[in-house]
Amino acid sequence: MTTRTAGFPEGKMYGNFGGMYVPKELEPIMTEIAAEYEKCKADPTFKEEYLRLMKEYVGRPSALTECGNLSKETGGARIFLKREDLNHTGAHKINNCIGQALLARRMGKKKIIAETGAGMHGVAAATVAALMGMECDIYMGAVDVARQAPNVLRMKALGARVVSVEAGQKTLKEAVDAALGALCEDTSLFYLIGSAVGPHPYPAMVQDFQRIIGDEARAQMLEREGRLPDAVVACVGGGSNAIGAFTAFINDKGVRLIGVEPSGRGLTYGNHAASLTMGRPGVLHGFKSYVLTKDDGEPAEVYSIAAGLDYPSVGPAHAALKESGRGEYIGASDAEALDAFKLLCRTEGIIPALESSHALAGALKAAKTMKAGDIILVNLSGRGDKDMETIAKLGILD
Repeated sequence: MTTRTAGFPEGKMYGNFGGMYVPKELEPIMTEIAAEYEKCKADPTFKEEYLRLMKEYVGRPSALTECGNLSKETGGARIFLKREDLNHTGAHKINNCIGQALLARRMGKKKIIAETGAGMHGVAAATVAALMGMECDIYMGAVDVARQAPNVLRMKALGARVVSVEAGQKTLKEAVDAALGALCEDTSLFYLIGSAVGPHPYPAMVQDFQRIIGDEARAQMLEREGRLPDAVVACVGGGSNAIGAFTAFINDKGVRLIGVEPSGRGLTYGNHAASLTMGRPGVLHGFKSYVLTKDDGEPAEVYSIAAGLDYPSVGPAHAALKESGRGEYIGASDAEALDAFKLLCRTEGIIPALESSHALAGALKAAKTMKAGDIILVNLSGRGDKDMETIAKLGILD
């Protein structure tokens, strides 16, 4: 694996990571999905329908916005935002959901299930289910149901059934556990995974559907500035928005790829979800990657103020990018993310999701090491409407 091939799959693997580690009853399902997806990739009508919906339903291409006021705070580096927050449903998640729902429909599926943490994937999954006339169950940890109440209401309005998961920490990992359990019980379902994680073919499939972010941004940057950015920055939980932004730039050696993990309240047990920084190789939810674990090897407790980032592992593409040295992975604390949130609101009139605020915090750190005029492209993966109750309780807007 080289810095040019890291981040791209070969068969089921991203270098040493990825694979299909599932119970025997799920192996035929995953194999069927992989085979059907290969057929879809080879069918030009599938891509045409996907791109039509991206344009006519989602509203793509999303805007590229230069933040002139914010850039003055950095010492001269120019910050651009890729505005996934302007998509229908308010985040990057819809890109992947439409692609997988088209696949599910071609497979004759009548019902989809999904997991969600921040709720944006749940909203997007419920949206595409309504669009395509499918039933939809969304599994969501009870803690996230409470802290992302506006998105729960949106899912219900769209006709989805929200299943509150009471096990364990009651957050994203447990939501994935519950969704996989439901699939084992009823193999006629289609599991619409929200991030670039899970058993093959999901990481590669999600990467394919999300790379529209980076492909658009690359073309927009060349058209507008006549050059590529010096760095691309994105938040990393499971890692779908980040691999979507990074993929178009992996072969451009002059472009730094910077993933920003949640260092939460500090890099001590149970206070963060920095899987690449503090984890070690292991298997979780059907794939091999870096995993945060207890001493007994079980998944560790994790935490982030951003509900979409508190997952104890990360997509295998990011593990391969880290191992090869092509990707750089840093942390942003709750406090740094909140400072970045407030700064973008007050300087540019844009309210970012708390997940995206981590990316912005990482970009502000990177800017301090860069020259005046250098360009930083930040993937603003979602808007912050869903987080306003959390923000209000913290009192940072008083």
